[in-house]
Amino acid sequence: AVASRASASSSEGGKSEVPANSYIRFPVVTATVMRPDGRRGVMTVETGIDVKDEALRLKATQDTPRLRAAYNDVVQTFANGLPPGAPPNVERLHMQLQRATARTLGQGGAVFLIGSVTVL
Repeated sequence: AVASRASASSSEGGKSEVPANSYIRFPVVTATVMRPDGRRGVMTVETGIDVKDEALRLKATQDTPRLRAAYNDVVQTFANGLPPGAPPNVERLHMQLQRATARTLGQGGAVFLIGSVTVL
């Protein structure tokens, strides 16, 4: 009942400020890391961007291969700099990925989002 009231009030509230399709999800990015015992491990990062501007969203959709390449470079470089067994600094990684997004698209306006960061 609560969910139906919430959906009714949101539909009566008029136009939404955020388009329903503003989120673009990318495949998981992986990189190798060193474990404390000297063996190799894997770091995975779930990535996506939120682009509210339609023109920029179209550009981001068209530049998906370039964005994926930029994200792969950033994550691999970041993973190479991690000391063995150290946890990743997610805020620093996010900042670097946000910069890569703006650099690749040639402008700001796209917000980089991290779903999760896992090190195994």
